[in-house]
Amino acid sequence: MGFLKKKIAQGWASMHIKNENKWINNPVKVQNYWFQKLIRESQHTNFGNDFSFAQIQSISDFQNQVPVQNYESLKPYIEKIKSGHTNILWPKKPLYFAKTSGTTSGTKYIPISKESMPFHIEGAKSALLHYIYRKRNPNFINGKMIFLQGSPVLENNHGIMTGRLSGISAHFVPKYLQYNRMPSWKTNCIEDWETKVDKIVEETISQNMTLISGIPPWLVMYFEKLIVKSGKSVGDIFPNLQVLVTGGVSYKPYEEKIYELIGRKLDIIQTYPASEGFIAFQEDVDRDGLLLMLNHGIFYEFIPTEELGKSNPKRLTLEQVELDTDYAIILTTNAGLWAYEIGDTVRFISKNPYKIIVTGRTKHFTSAFGEHVISFEVEESIKETMESTGCIVQEFTLAPQVNPLEGLPYHEWFIEFEKPPVSISEFEFILDNALRKRNTYYNDLISGAILRPLKVSMIKKNGFNDYMKEIGKLGGQNKLPRLSNDRAIVDRLEKYVLKTL
Repeated sequence: MGFLKKKIAQGWASMHIKNENKWINNPVKVQNYWFQKLIRESQHTNFGNDFSFAQIQSISDFQNQVPVQNYESLKPYIEKIKSGHTNILWPKKPLYFAKTSGTTSGTKYIPISKESMPFHIEGAKSALLHYIYRKRNPNFINGKMIFLQGSPVLENNHGIMTGRLSGISAHFVPKYLQYNRMPSWKTNCIEDWETKVDKIVEETISQNMTLISGIPPWLVMYFEKLIVKSGKSVGDIFPNLQVLVTGGVSYKPYEEKIYELIGRKLDIIQTYPASEGFIAFQEDVDRDGLLLMLNHGIFYEFIPTEELGKSNPKRLTLEQVELDTDYAIILTTNAGLWAYEIGDTVRFISKNPYKIIVTGRTKHFTSAFGEHVISFEVEESIKETMESTGCIVQEFTLAPQVNPLEGLPYHEWFIEFEKPPVSISEFEFILDNALRKRNTYYNDLISGAILRPLKVSMIKKNGFNDYMKEIGKLGGQNKLPRLSNDRAIVDRLEKYVLKTL
């Protein structure tokens, strides 16, 4: 039976890739198709009437008539939907609201329509089928698969079911995966994250796990608890574990830690799911970059990061982007989001096909001195420093120290080490130089004696988890920002700092 399942999977994967190549090879044409379709189908919505969709004949018309939106600008429309009104942002009413935690807007309610929901599922499915096709190895389908996700228990909001995206997605696991799926539905419904992970460990530790999916910090917590309970590495507990599927945050800062916990190399499929839409996935695990999903209900625009904050920023379409340039990604979707800035920045590393890497958040940066350091730069710097020193970083964040008690201002890095460096001063020196190589503005500030080199404050074991628990954001879809432009976060982290190095 296992052999037959693998042959069927390989045939299915081949047919899927053949269909995918139709849009991969015609990227601009398919994006124009989606633009026209989205405008046409929404002409008579509340939003379409307000912005004269009936008069839109071209992308330039759309850009002239519809300013870039954010949650605050769409909130009046979303409140109408929450009150029971229909035909507001998209024909009829949403099928779901995905709840997310916003930094300025409190809880956000992102609409998911009947038309958009299948594309969320299609994205995850496509990632696995591309993997099977590329590697010619579907062995994982014969074992157990775990999806570390939020609770699937949903609230009813005027007939619109509401919950976390990962919990909503749990309702759409295909029937052919139900037998292999872990954990149990009852365990998946547990709200408290620590209790939930403990129960997941109990249910899975004796199973033949072959695929594990979750955001990297969840994986680390799950793996550590498995090791404590068994005394073995994850690779020994699950000898047939073949592939990890990750998303939500960058995998690179967790790469060394997860490798150590598993004890051997696995295939890693990185994905870019968002409540607003499934945006990209790694179609080749042996190469960097995520394939941008151009035929999945989304029309994309891109704003160069230097244009952010302007009243009328330059908005580029797919054929206008350049390689190795950072852009804020803007989505227009078949769930009723229009020219919506989701807050992520991306960089194209290929245009044939169109592949991206996520470089950071538009609101998560450090630029107290004009340096504008972004997530991609600090994550690459921390990885280089780990490789040079042999240490392992568990978690980190950084913030500016503008008014030190003595000396020049500096960047302060708060780092929890799984394996500390032999010399913290050597670590600081290598990390500082790594960041200077990647950010010329930061380098100029150090060279010009405006800033002193960075300083590391070591966080106690499990300090970041304790902090997230303290603020009520442990688990779920909550992520610790890598960078801040003030000290609001790190001031609360001070209690978790080791007093002696």
